[in-house]
Amino acid sequence: MIAEINGRKIGKGHPPYIIAELSANHNGSLERAFETIKAAHESGAHAVKIQTYTADTMTIDCDLEDFQIHGGLWDGYKLYDLYKWAETPFEWHKAIFEYAASLGVTIFSTPFDESAVDLLESLNTPAYKIASFEATDLPLIRYVASKGKPMIMSTGMCSEEEISEAVSAAYEAGCKNLILLHCISSYPAPMDQANLLQMPCLSERFGTIPGLSDHTLGTTASVAAVTLGACLIEKHFTLSRNDKGPDSEFSIEPDELKRLCKDTFDAWSALGKAGFERQKAEEGNKHFRRSVYFVNDMKTGEIITPLHIRRIRPGFGLPPKYYDQLLGKRVNQNVVRGTATSWELICD
Repeated sequence: MIAEINGRKIGKGHPPYIIAELSANHNGSLERAFETIKAAHESGAHAVKIQTYTADTMTIDCDLEDFQIHGGLWDGYKLYDLYKWAETPFEWHKAIFEYAASLGVTIFSTPFDESAVDLLESLNTPAYKIASFEATDLPLIRYVASKGKPMIMSTGMCSEEEISEAVSAAYEAGCKNLILLHCISSYPAPMDQANLLQMPCLSERFGTIPGLSDHTLGTTASVAAVTLGACLIEKHFTLSRNDKGPDSEFSIEPDELKRLCKDTFDAWSALGKAGFERQKAEEGNKHFRRSVYFVNDMKTGEIITPLHIRRIRPGFGLPPKYYDQLLGKRVNQNVVRGTATSWELICD
């Protein structure tokens, strides 16, 4: 299965597709959003992703206990206040999409309700992302799928049944290309709980293109995921963690994104294919393997003994497996020390 976003193919046989997740790392500044998009592009990301919601489309402004956050990165926040801090205003979207287009950058978003989908459709978004926390919102999934665009869906926290329901909802509503991302919804995610082996399992179980939404620190998990078949990597991206912000603590910086892009491509390139064909890079060295050489002069008709031949480098003589077979044979001509063995030098 192959998906395509803005002309770039995603799937087996194609280099990993790298998404820089801007999320809330604009820190409330449209200018910083522009700078981050440019930096992501210059660092080698194939796409930039934003998130489309407002505090009012995400939740309600309520002080009851259900709406308080206890523990973790956002401890002490009320849900509404957190989303108000982190939102990318709807009125920024047109400018953001136009700026990305001016750089030749692919940009799309995660919608969190139908009004966000409508906005993104008006901007001709080339794809959609469903966040882990919305993977159980089947009406939203169906609405997104009905637009006929490629869909990327994270699976953090989801049970097998919930993933099955989400995948079915997407396909039944018109989705043709679905990329299912393994994800650990912890911010940051502990490396020892990254559970990367779940990713190929998801792909096999649901018949989707595999990928990783990586919330671990650094780039190690993402590179490892590529060796397990990840066709897409999504990573939160910021200009500088020192500037702080809702997502800064688990986001990578430009130098790290450059390394991520290079290392994931190199990991993908290194996979190759199973088989026993000699690689082109080895051809020049095959002659430096061991073979059987004459190590003493011999006269015509003389019998070969262990004093006359050895298994040494280089590899122009007969392979070492013929060493025992050569012992006791006679040479049919004079041989000088350093001559490679060959059957042409041996009496019938």
